[in-house]
Amino acid sequence: MTRFFLCLGIVATFGILGQPGFAGSEGMYRETVSSSRVPTFTLDQAILTALQRNPTLLNAEQEIKRTRGVIIQVRAQALPQINANANFQWTDPNLTGARILGNSSTTSGFTPAAAAASLLEGVPASQVGDARTPLAAPSPVPVRNVETSDISYAISVTGTQLIFNGTTFNQIRGTFFQRDSAYFAFRNVLDQLISTVKTQFYQIIVNRDLVKVNAQNVNLLEAQLKDQQNRFEAGTVPRFNVLQADVQLHNQIPQLITAQNNLRISKLQLAKTLGLDFQRRFGESPPLDVIGDMPYIPRSIELVDAIELGKQRRAFLKQARANVLNQLQQVRAAAGQWLPNITTTGGGEWVSSPINSSWHDISKGWTALVQGSVPIWDSGAIAGQVIQQRALLSETKITYDDDVRQVELEIQQAYSNLQQNRELIQSQEKNVELAEEAVRLAKARLDAGAGVQLDVLNATVQLLQAQSTRLQALFGYNSSLAEFDRATGAQSTYSEMFANLKPRATTTNTYYTGSDVDAMGKPKETGEERISTTTRRTSSK
Repeated sequence: MTRFFLCLGIVATFGILGQPGFAGSEGMYRETVSSSRVPTFTLDQAILTALQRNPTLLNAEQEIKRTRGVIIQVRAQALPQINANANFQWTDPNLTGARILGNSSTTSGFTPAAAAASLLEGVPASQVGDARTPLAAPSPVPVRNVETSDISYAISVTGTQLIFNGTTFNQIRGTFFQRDSAYFAFRNVLDQLISTVKTQFYQIIVNRDLVKVNAQNVNLLEAQLKDQQNRFEAGTVPRFNVLQADVQLHNQIPQLITAQNNLRISKLQLAKTLGLDFQRRFGESPPLDVIGDMPYIPRSIELVDAIELGKQRRAFLKQARANVLNQLQQVRAAAGQWLPNITTTGGGEWVSSPINSSWHDISKGWTALVQGSVPIWDSGAIAGQVIQQRALLSETKITYDDDVRQVELEIQQAYSNLQQNRELIQSQEKNVELAEEAVRLAKARLDAGAGVQLDVLNATVQLLQAQSTRLQALFGYNSSLAEFDRATGAQSTYSEMFANLKPRATTTNTYYTGSDVDAMGKPKETGEERISTTTRRTSSK
């Protein structure tokens, strides 16, 4: 069952990631494992690898399996229980005689008949009747040959069946909702994982581009320093120009080092998410590399429609709904303790003869028992449990309502971040072009002797800032878009019908979580209905 869920999520992910702009131009996946190269991933392959190896998702899958075991365990309470019991005992004959006679041989009141009577205590009636026949006949000779068997055994097979109670069947229904909750938790983890992989993948790309930008800037400053040194040696510029260029270069080198470290750390973080282990053969290199560029695909979004879509599709809300329905069954199970509890037990027994260990002399028969109990006075124990479960039900309802508001907040935040980064991208596109032109003009003026070196340095710093801002805006837009898709439940497509799911297929709108239903899935009252209800209550008073 859980493998079906995982495959369903993977297939749905293929559908989402197959859209233009998500796949790199270099191909679906390239991986080269050698002593010098590390595996390389496109975005699609990184997501699929995470779906297969991420520990959090694998744990969520195991949780589904665990709830399946809970269903089987609780359901067993309502099904027949058959047990077989057997015991075998051997007693030394010396101990047998001592246990029967004890110290009575020294007592004047002891008779062989009394010994035989003590011997036959606890023997089944059918065997007692046969054994007492020769003992009852008067004989002048004392009975000295009555011996018990040193071997005794008994076998019984009994079956128990629950007829009726008020708790078990509600608990069974509750386990079905626990299973559904685990499934929705799996979906929620899967959607979160896809968003995380996208964000970390784009973080590597932006860090890689920032390394390139800072490296280009360092190269530019190195060329500027070399040019000023040549001019200084030619006597056309003062030494101050050389010092300025040298200081600017060494101020830029730490930024390049920081960008390189950020790139390395971001690769390690993605490797952790993908479940990749440290490989000694790669040395200090991160265990992966990525292929792809930072896409920018503007998307038209209607916030109101997005919020409603998120409420209807988020597995987060469906999991909260399953928790509410499960807790409702726990309330009913607690209240069901006031109802009668009826069980029946039946089976067969085979008991060995006390004076003969032969299998042919056993006593056998059938037993049947019907038991019923109903609480009359428990000093409020059941009532206390009902109060607790009702309070927990109210808590789950309150949590569901708060989760709805949380979904609304996440969608609104992602939408606001999308708007901000879209505007930043648009503003920086032209700004980068202007900054590049400013650097070109500053260098041309300096070469022509009409400008100063400070203009070139300032223009270079402004170009670096514009390029960095644009890259950060692109990263922010794509990461916000991934978060928006997660918040609206659009990462992948599922079905909540469970028509082929056993046991207890869900074929209704149990998990519809739109704005028009409450925590229990019941239709909400409109404003006019609430006013009408309030008016009726006021009139009745």
